[in-house]
Amino acid sequence: MNNLNLITHSPEQTYELGRGIGKLAQAGDVLLLVGELGTGKTCLTQGIAWGLGIEEYTLSPTFVIIRELHGRLPLYHVDLYRLDDIKEIADLGLDDYLYGNGICVVEWAEKGLSVMPEEHLLVEINHLGENERSFQLKPGNQHYQDLLEQLKETMPEL
Repeated sequence: MNNLNLITHSPEQTYELGRGIGKLAQAGDVLLLVGELGTGKTCLTQGIAWGLGIEEYTLSPTFVIIRELHGRLPLYHVDLYRLDDIKEIADLGLDDYLYGNGICVVEWAEKGLSVMPEEHLLVEINHLGENERSFQLKPGNQHYQDLLEQLKETMPEL
């Protein structure tokens, strides 16, 4: 599997990256977002929502843990920030979302990687500067490798 490494230079570019992913996303996709506070996880998720045709603004579900939004496909936006114990994460009952008919985006996924599906797209985000972010997209299987290839074709500016 080949990783896709990108740099965005503004929140708008991060939104566009997310929008591109959202347009290509298929039912059952699981996107695991890893990165420190302020790296752009929610910004990327907002773009994914727009790519799915969701018009409402995507707020981080930190205090409710999960938000469900509806567009072309349901978006299950999960935030594990407030959880520290893997048992808490395992006991959340996320299987309906992780293995459901929508797109599951998990922020702070590093807190629960051991209980996440093996087949996923891991997105590691790092802060490079005031508006610059690096994205390393790591496909967990051929489906996500194909998604990354399509993303490069449909968004050559990346």
